[in-house]
Amino acid sequence: MVISIQDIRGVNWQPKLNAFGEVVEGTEEIDQCIHIILTTQKGSVPHRPEFGSDLWKYLDYPVDLAVPNMVREIIDSIQIWETRIKIISVQPVIMNEHVNITIKWNYKDVNNENTTEVNI
Repeated sequence: MVISIQDIRGVNWQPKLNAFGEVVEGTEEIDQCIHIILTTQKGSVPHRPEFGSDLWKYLDYPVDLAVPNMVREIIDSIQIWETRIKIISVQPVIMNEHVNITIKWNYKDVNNENTTEVNI
């Protein structure tokens, strides 16, 4: 659900990517945070060189080596940068030159399962 700035209800919100004047909050805001974390290469943000993930390093590895390294990198990066959630599972699926990642997670204080998908 996309809302305008005048309708913000929660403490946690951020501008919606590629949608001028719109914001996301709640589950959509967590989805967007996860997407930003996983698609930002470490070292690419000048004042936050540790922000992001090194997921890209494993894209050319053989599948049997890529998958466990990707899962580790995804979990580590999200645990560092998105402390509001607890990861239940991470499932990367490698299809030709793309990786589809499905992350199941809960808010730390609520036990309801959410799913975020990121395509790399």
